[in-house]
Amino acid sequence: MKFLETSNNGNVYAGTFGGMLLSVFSNVFVEDLVRTVILAVVGAVVSFVVSLVLKNFIRRKNR
Repeated sequence: MKFLETSNNGNVYAGTFGGMLLSVFSNVFVEDLVRTVILAVVGAVVSFVVSLVLKNFIRRKNR
């Protein structure tokens, strides 16, 4: 009698992966997603502005 059989069946992997994704997404709330998107946008804007300021500062310093 074989208790642990190895299987190359893709259905086992797909089921495991699907179950994992569903369990992760069931614990993610809409408020968290909105907060993450807003913080990502703010971070990108701040990074862009700082890079422009530093670029202009270095350009003026080299003149």
